[in-house]
Amino acid sequence: MRTQVCIIGAGPSGLLLSQLLHRKGIDTIVLERKTKAYVLSRIRAGVLERGFVDLMREAGVGARMDAEGFTHDGTLIAYDNHQFRVDFAARAGASVMVYGQTELTRDLYEAREAMDGQILYNVEDVQIEDVTTQSPHVTFTMDGKGHRIDCDYVVGCDGFHGVSRKTIPEEKRREYEKIYPFGWLGILSETPPVHHELIYANSDRGFALCSMRNDNLSRYYVQCPLDHRPEDWSDAAFWEELKRRIPDAAAEQLITGPSIEKSIAPLRSFVTEPMRWGQLFLCGDAAHIVPPTGAKGLNTAASDIYYLYHGMMQHYLHGEDEGLERYSEKALARVWKAERFSWWMSNLLHRYPDQGAFDRKMQLADLAYLEQSEAAQISMAENYVGLPY
Repeated sequence: MRTQVCIIGAGPSGLLLSQLLHRKGIDTIVLERKTKAYVLSRIRAGVLERGFVDLMREAGVGARMDAEGFTHDGTLIAYDNHQFRVDFAARAGASVMVYGQTELTRDLYEAREAMDGQILYNVEDVQIEDVTTQSPHVTFTMDGKGHRIDCDYVVGCDGFHGVSRKTIPEEKRREYEKIYPFGWLGILSETPPVHHELIYANSDRGFALCSMRNDNLSRYYVQCPLDHRPEDWSDAAFWEELKRRIPDAAAEQLITGPSIEKSIAPLRSFVTEPMRWGQLFLCGDAAHIVPPTGAKGLNTAASDIYYLYHGMMQHYLHGEDEGLERYSEKALARVWKAERFSWWMSNLLHRYPDQGAFDRKMQLADLAYLEQSEAAQISMAENYVGLPY
């Protein structure tokens, strides 16, 4: 097979890049090691920055998002049994969109299929070859048979455990990592959200988050030890703990119900440099991971796609290579800002095992400053709605 751009990974990043390039007449083939149903079964976050929303519209897949998504002009921060609001519209002149990643991915699949986009599923033994030459290719096994795709460029959207990052020689990569000493226990329930905007809560018992997917589908999280398992927590125990971590006014309004999904996610910050090696480009979790506190994981992947999409357009449509040559530099500059914001939000809201009395007082002072300072709220709002590309 032959294509211009071979994309490894049919999650939202790979699908979005494929869709954007296809609409500009640039040919792609997408490889996915799992099935479409498996990809759509993954429960992920659903807060979209303004830049991501614009990309979805540019890709021609924004109609259902605009019709069914929730525009959020602010968020609530809770501590000391009360809460305050950070107004994104007033502080940053923008908003975010709450729209589940599963729905977003479904929209992208439908768009690729409607345009006869090539997506190959259940591929195994993927190998990326000759990326430091002008003739890169990808080999893989599908249905027990070996295949090869020759291409101009390879894009790795295959996540932290994928083959793409590991294709860059270890001595040429520099990796930065922070492992957080706790996880997030999350449940999905068919219940109305406790509030029409997200509530981020700092309590003496640990962090909690009240989020949503739609009017009757809520997503809630509580900080928990890393050695806990989902089965250690009954639904009743989860709801009781959540109520103890959010303000009394919110706890009284909370509608509980059976969980339809329950999982524990560890938290880490991770960045690899560079994000380009020859004709191979890394995007999203293949290159960087953030703790979910600042809602930056999928959004940071989207900024990678933005830079790479524009670089590819410049190359194929105008014969200019500056965008591709500077891709890693541009992407990493924004990635590190997102990493900083996620790290800051995590430090602001979680209880750490080694946190002493002084550290706790500093955390509460930081929260009080955020509540009382317009400048602090502007900084948070600018980062939360998304820094410009």
